[in-house]
Amino acid sequence: MKRVICVGAHPLDADLMGGPLLMKYAAKGAHCTMMHLVKGRLEGNVDSETQNAYQENLKNEMIQAAKTIGCDCNMLEYTSAELPSVDVFANTLVEYFEKENVELVITHWRGTMHARHYYAYETVTKAVKTLRKRGKNIKLLYGENCEDLISFIPQANYHMTKEELDQWFKALNCYTIFSGNVNEVPYNSYYRTTGVIRGIENGDYEYYKSYMYPCLIETI
Repeated sequence: MKRVICVGAHPLDADLMGGPLLMKYAAKGAHCTMMHLVKGRLEGNVDSETQNAYQENLKNEMIQAAKTIGCDCNMLEYTSAELPSVDVFANTLVEYFEKENVELVITHWRGTMHARHYYAYETVTKAVKTLRKRGKNIKLLYGENCEDLISFIPQANYHMTKEELDQWFKALNCYTIFSGNVNEVPYNSYYRTTGVIRGIENGDYEYYKSYMYPCLIETI
């Protein structure tokens, strides 16, 4: 693979799902990109100055995290209300994937608690289906995300060395939200524990990152 993209709904999502695999491909010389659909924002009654400062800092965090993994990032900065219809955005992705000659896309699985995560799943899957019908050999994987676990089946399991694991978590720690200072989601403990569990499932007790195949669109 020479061109790989991970499409995440919110800042941090793409890094959590695609970080390990993009890191492996980038190390082999591939051009890898983290795509973030919706710009992050603080919840609750927050004044505009604080909100703007948070969002500006978040942009820098996304850029730094991507660099740490070895890729670039594409920040679309939609708000939830501004997202195009599924058909319109799927067509936008088709054009973008064709222009970039993308060979592998990673995105959210459909079994999610977030509407924007499902939007990413739906639009990316639709775009990949369209391209495959046109004869383009583009691959799709769904990444393991702690908020997309309904019916998620870990099928493609990638071993991570200690050096790769340290590099990935260094990237994730670029995000303020990952440290637990923005919300109460236990990102750090979840992703460290899940990788160990995947290792136990694989029988060698080391760290693994898991993905799911798009079984509904694969062909022989």
